[in-house]
Amino acid sequence: MASVTIKKNHGKILKIITATLRRFHLLIFFIISVGCVSFGVIMLNKTLTETSPQDYTSTIHAGSIDKATLERIQSLHASGDASQIPLPDGRINPFAE
Repeated sequence: MASVTIKKNHGKILKIITATLRRFHLLIFFIISVGCVSFGVIMLNKTLTETSPQDYTSTIHAGSIDKATLERIQSLHASGDASQIPLPDGRINPFAE
């Protein structure tokens, strides 16, 4: 007999919880959503405003450039320089100013 009353009480509690969730499901969703977005904004703000430690030294050391690479870099021309590529007749360079 005791198990029947426990099952009835379980059923009543479940019905109460279900009715409450059906009634307030949109409000609960909204509160959880706003809470998650707020948490994300606070964590992002914290990450962006934290300063890095002043005593930090990088473990990456600058490498050396071999002579061939250095010559290729120096042979590049500036964007303001005239193009050396001949254009077909009647065409103009659209990138020229």
